[in-house]
This record gives sequence, C-alpha cells and structure tokens, in this order.
Amino acid sequence: MSKTITADVTDGEVVEAEDTPAAEALSVVDVPLIDDLVARARQRGLDLTGPEGLLTALTKRVLESALEGELTDH
Repeated sequence: MSKTITADVTDGEVVEAEDTPAAEALSVVDVPLIDDLVARARQRGLDLTGPEGLLTALTKRVLESALEGELTDH
C-alpha cells in the first residue's frame, strides 16, 4: 500500500505523487528559498539554464555536497 505525498511546488500549484524517494525529496523543497534564488538571478541578469546558469550552479553544488557525504561515510 502506497500513500500519496502532497507538496506545494509553486504559488497555488500542488503536486501529488506516490510515496517514492523522488516524492519524498520534493516534500522537503523550500519553495520560498527557490523563488528568492530565481528572483535574485533574474535581477542580476543571470541565466536560469545553460552552462553559466543558476540551475547548473545549483546542480553542481548539490552533487558536490552528495559526494562529500559519500566520502565522509567511508
């Protein structure tokens, strides 16, 4: 039996997903923080996507953090 996790993704938009690791990850997303990061990037004229974009930088930081955690665990 799987439960449904509901998480607010954007203003007024709600997503329902099955009880999976991806849904669990979505449930811890800090939407106001993400909105603030996107707003700051736009104010500074930064791209959101692409090689120099916000998404690339965030992805890099998340992967580095995960790798640091892996090394710490070993």
